[in-house]
Amino acid sequence: MKTPILFIAFLLFIINIHAQEIINLPYENPENVQWEGNEKAFFSDIWDTEVVCNVSKPTMEVFRPDASVSNGTSVIIAPGGGLYALSIEKEGNMVAKWLNEKGITAFVLKYRLVPTGEDGVQELNETSSNDGDEFIRLIGAVMPYSVADGLTAVQYVREHAEDFGIDKNKIGFMGFSAGGAVTQGVAYEGKGGNRADFIVPVYSWTSAMPVQEAPENPPSMLVICASDDPLGLASGSIELYNSWLSAGQKAELHMYSKGGHGFGMKKQDLPSDSWIGRFYDWGIAENIITPSK
Repeated sequence: MKTPILFIAFLLFIINIHAQEIINLPYENPENVQWEGNEKAFFSDIWDTEVVCNVSKPTMEVFRPDASVSNGTSVIIAPGGGLYALSIEKEGNMVAKWLNEKGITAFVLKYRLVPTGEDGVQELNETSSNDGDEFIRLIGAVMPYSVADGLTAVQYVREHAEDFGIDKNKIGFMGFSAGGAVTQGVAYEGKGGNRADFIVPVYSWTSAMPVQEAPENPPSMLVICASDDPLGLASGSIELYNSWLSAGQKAELHMYSKGGHGFGMKKQDLPSDSWIGRFYDWGIAENIITPSK
């Protein structure tokens, strides 16, 4: 009997090694937004990637680097998806794993989204195409809660920095498209414990979160976008960069001539494929990241 017992114990050990480390973030129930059912995770044929929709309870998945290369820097990642879904793989998990290889601790954030049914991507397309006013209303209703989840994530990571083996003064926030809008909100509203030390808005949805004046004591910022973004987000990204620059704050902009929208970690054989490497270079130059020896 010893052999089967030992085998089962070994399997449980392996399972635990690869188990997801999920953090349930605190939140307040909104009065003007109601969700039905649980969040949905599926492969979207429309976007050709894995997505999550109908998120009503904010959570984070922790991705820890190997202890031998960990450098104390951390990044909270907010995937995009028009506030109707999260492109959880190419704008979330794949980013986190790349950062882990560079010694950076990553947290993939599922922030609250517009309530949807089985396919949030399809609902996004239908509502934005057929009822623009309702689309804008729903985005406006949920955005404050998405931003609140981002601020709570920063606060949680900072309060538990010692547990994660990270530097509480090197906590960044990186967001894509709608996640970029959340990133902007985190920068505008963050103070004290929920202030991010640096932000990386990637093809940020600046029409959903209009560019404002740089806040007092803003985080360092790196802006990523492509000139040919079909949603017209290049001009908003430039405006965002200029808002930091005009305030005399630290900012860097990488505007690729080609790349489109939603490229994330997708390889397109274009210079924009290397955007995350440019983030790493920027982080080293700004003393945000200590390169592994």
